[in-house]
Amino acid sequence: MLTRFAPSPTGELHLGHAYSAVLAYTAARGAAGRFLIRIDDIDGSRSREEYVAASLADLDWLGVGRDGDPVRQSARLDDYAATLAELRSRALVYPCFCTRADIAASLSAPHGPSGAVYPGTCRNLSETERARRLADEPHCWRLDMARALAETGALIWEEVGQGLRTADPAAHGDIVLARKDAPVSYHLASTLDDADMGVTHIIRGADLIASTDVHRLLQALLGLPTPLYRHHALVCSPDGKRLAKRDAAASLASLRAGGIDGRALAADLAADRLPAGYSLQNP
Repeated sequence: MLTRFAPSPTGELHLGHAYSAVLAYTAARGAAGRFLIRIDDIDGSRSREEYVAASLADLDWLGVGRDGDPVRQSARLDDYAATLAELRSRALVYPCFCTRADIAASLSAPHGPSGAVYPGTCRNLSETERARRLADEPHCWRLDMARALAETGALIWEEVGQGLRTADPAAHGDIVLARKDAPVSYHLASTLDDADMGVTHIIRGADLIASTDVHRLLQALLGLPTPLYRHHALVCSPDGKRLAKRDAAASLASLRAGGIDGRALAADLAADRLPAGYSLQNP
């Protein structure tokens, strides 16, 4: 078994991150497997090195030991670009020039798991118009969902303890795989990284169940292995809201500063025991 924890260095880790990391770590160690850390730092405008150092310090405090050096997404940009080029050569992606405001204003944009589904405005532009606009206009690259599903057919993935699930990537519409302000989307980067790292079991929050449908599609298109998945309940604050990085009271740094024993906390989290007032909930 090989599991991973993949923090984004855009803020301090909180109790919910600790729960996810501990579950992935204990699963690997319980199976005499390996546990890796990946730093998801492709958001150049928000990622900070001080948060990378803080995240690793938090994991050390919890006693969550990693096997080898952390993988950095920022070091893998050439791999992402090569995969995007492959998808372009197969006519599976197309440039989109619409802004968020354009999509929000479209009366034909239905809603899916991630919000408004792209109505396909740029999907059928002529090659001449695409070439002209690519030279002058900001754009992203979208997956042509219909073409992609025509190649893969029906897809399934396995949720640990629950059995097989039918993937529904079509509900997301023509998802963005690269943006004008980022070289690759979370969906594409995470799928490629997990395969390259040899991850066999992905343990993450239940808020990412819908994303798994998209990742399963990308695995099929790119000939990548499909890990087993476990989507755990989310840690919620005393007011019942899902934790966010702005919740300073739940940050691991504040808990450590308050004298909490990190290893004891990790042992409690591994047994689904949370500090007073916090709860586990499915979205």
